[in-house]
Amino acid sequence: MELSNKYVITINREIGSGGKTVAKLLAKKLGVPFYDKAHLKTVEDEGLNEEKIESLKSKKRTWWPDLKKIVELGGGFAVSIFDNLPNYAVPEDNDTDKKYQTEQEILKGIADAESCVVVGRCSFVTFKDHPNHLNIWIQSPLESRVERVMKKKGIASKAEAEKFIKEVDKLCDDYAKRHAGVSRYDPRNYDLVISMKDRTEEEAVDLILKYIG
Repeated sequence: MELSNKYVITINREIGSGGKTVAKLLAKKLGVPFYDKAHLKTVEDEGLNEEKIESLKSKKRTWWPDLKKIVELGGGFAVSIFDNLPNYAVPEDNDTDKKYQTEQEILKGIADAESCVVVGRCSFVTFKDHPNHLNIWIQSPLESRVERVMKKKGIASKAEAEKFIKEVDKLCDDYAKRHAGVSRYDPRNYDLVISMKDRTEEEAVDLILKYIG
């Protein structure tokens, strides 16, 4: 991966591994935007779907810089962007296939416009053919994940936290298998696999930067 050209770094991780914190720190060090599920949901909540993206793409190749205002300013700026576009219906909450396709198109639009760090959302599949990408997987021992989840989620017992982790792990893997046709836990999906055992988030970032060179 070349930092001198437009690039995308994806970080997928086990819940409780600290991977999201690593992604935020990495983006800050590199001076590029960070995107995760919350950012994508903000855009989708403004009424964007796959069909509207196609209409935007037909009008201009790089449409994300305009749409980015929605994410940065918290919404309310979509009207001028969507003017004169067909009045497509927003996908229902249970229409996960359409939501997945919308997310993938948003991510591709982001990477087409700017270098960035992306967390989750099967981004390791989205950008596997991107000419300048780095796919990273971050994992951590279960005991460490349990402790982190207890603290972050306010869960009282280790047993409850472990149950929560296993449920989330299964949901995330089922999501990847359904939409991307692969297991997110297969290390062959990634260029770099990092264990957080005895490693801080800052040390993980340093490792990534050294790997990039």
